[in-house]
Amino acid sequence: MHPRLLFVIVFLAASAGAQQKPTLPSVNTTVVVLGSPVPVSEQDSARAVVSLDTQRAPLAFHQIEDYLRTDSSVDIQQRGGGGIMADISVRGASFEQTLVLVDGLRMDDSETAHFNMDLPIPLLAIERLDVLHGDGSTLYGSDAIGGVVDLSTVKPADTDIRLRTGAGSFGENEQAAIGSITRKKWSDVLAGDRELSTGFMTDRDYRTENASNEFRFASLLGHSDLLFAGDDRAYGANQFYGPYESWERTKGWFAALTQQLNSSTQLAAAYRRHSDIYLLERDQPEGYKNQHIDDGFEGAIRDQRTLVRNLTLSTGLEEDTDQIVSTNLGQHGRNRGAGYAAAEWLESSRGSISLGAREEIFSGGRSVFSPMISATRWLSRSTTLHASVGHGFRIPTFLDLYYSDPSTLGNPNLRPESAWNFDAGASWFPAARVAATITAFYARQHDTIDYTRASVADPWQASNLPGVRFTGVEASVTWQLSSTERLAAGWTNLVGAQSALHGLQSEYVFNYPVNNGRMDWMQQLSRQVVLDTRLGVVQRFEKSPYAVWDVSVARQLGRVRPYLQMTNLANTGYEEIVNVRMPPRGFVGGLEIMLGGF
Repeated sequence: MHPRLLFVIVFLAASAGAQQKPTLPSVNTTVVVLGSPVPVSEQDSARAVVSLDTQRAPLAFHQIEDYLRTDSSVDIQQRGGGGIMADISVRGASFEQTLVLVDGLRMDDSETAHFNMDLPIPLLAIERLDVLHGDGSTLYGSDAIGGVVDLSTVKPADTDIRLRTGAGSFGENEQAAIGSITRKKWSDVLAGDRELSTGFMTDRDYRTENASNEFRFASLLGHSDLLFAGDDRAYGANQFYGPYESWERTKGWFAALTQQLNSSTQLAAAYRRHSDIYLLERDQPEGYKNQHIDDGFEGAIRDQRTLVRNLTLSTGLEEDTDQIVSTNLGQHGRNRGAGYAAAEWLESSRGSISLGAREEIFSGGRSVFSPMISATRWLSRSTTLHASVGHGFRIPTFLDLYYSDPSTLGNPNLRPESAWNFDAGASWFPAARVAATITAFYARQHDTIDYTRASVADPWQASNLPGVRFTGVEASVTWQLSSTERLAAGWTNLVGAQSALHGLQSEYVFNYPVNNGRMDWMQQLSRQVVLDTRLGVVQRFEKSPYAVWDVSVARQLGRVRPYLQMTNLANTGYEEIVNVRMPPRGFVGGLEIMLGGF
């Protein structure tokens, strides 16, 4: 019997006779935690924020990047499977202009933003993804020019264990586990996953391993949270950085403490270490080789309190330190400190206004001032207007400044990037089951960092571009068609100004999608089985459009939960990074076993 047919029979047998009621949630008011000094409802948010619940259909999605792809204003530019080398772009901004957070703590890599998604937290331990569209530097600091992605870790409600194993195309093999313990005054979550593949083509194999432990407890001071995590990724890097069959291995370590000092004040501290070994030619380990180790330290104290009715003030002080030791980049270090304040007046069903400012000071005395203002206005019980203006900035990575090889040159004289972002739009909530929004935006960037060259015979040179501009519109709708069926769709259109190149070739900045359409249709096939269909249609600047269709079917309830994930069903040949092929049609199937009641 064909193995895929056998899997389907087992899947249907395990799902038969279910008694539980449907679990698809309604389109309710979502609490937005990004882009605003205080958590607000989606209706009251002046910023465009998308919240993605990773627990809604956890067996329908394979990677964090799969969730992010459902947002039409997010462009994932990935080099390999298994979440390998996935760059994130929001509203046309470069991958280096998107800030990645875990529980509000910075994860951006100081060596190169190509590693920003080298996240050591297993997907099973992620509860929600929040994506802010547009600048976020006032509240979050450097790198938040185009957007912010914040991953929130799981807060356990029960004591249980989940075990998962699966296999599929291209030698795919995966295992994952998560266990949680909850008690009156403390909880602990231990998670890990492992994935490997022989690759869909030569030198595109990979192996990834992630593990994390999060311990929460009530102390004399207040709530305490300790998070420890690590990852190890080895992969064939065929064509990743040029016409070479390269190889790369990265490792990461992350430790964080969040401590509530009182009802309004919180202390946070984190340490991140990341290492990178790169071989230009995989079969020549004694040939061209780079090794980099970078360390990052972060400390912050944040305060939030109500001054008078409907008026909240948020303030904070932050300190960040980055260091690198590299065979190519040398040894470097830098520090920066910042202070910010933001006030928000909010009256539900009437409107809101937020004002904020941040001053960040770098090593050597240079500083950046980042103000922002945003507002909402209710026109009726179902319609709101929103608008915002803000300033974002980014300091160059160590690779931008100091890297050197025959094909790529850094530039130690690079200036920090900055941008003014403007957006305005309307949201419509005609019923509890329908939410729609449309937003027009404009970004005016200064000193944008890109790699340019005059011809293919020249090396790529890091440089500041003077006049990058993006204008666009984004629209989305979420509709709960019934208690068992949900449809979400979005479309984003971008127009960029290429005059900044002055006839030069660009490596990164202008690989943006002029049109990006996304659709996610989830339906309950039975009382336990969920079918999820995702379609993405992308047209990049000066490229032909392409469509990618993914389908997943999974049992959501019960002790044994089979799943089948089918990717690129139309077998589309496409590239998200120029000259780096993406995988063809693929299948991954497996089982998740739930153990509980301890």
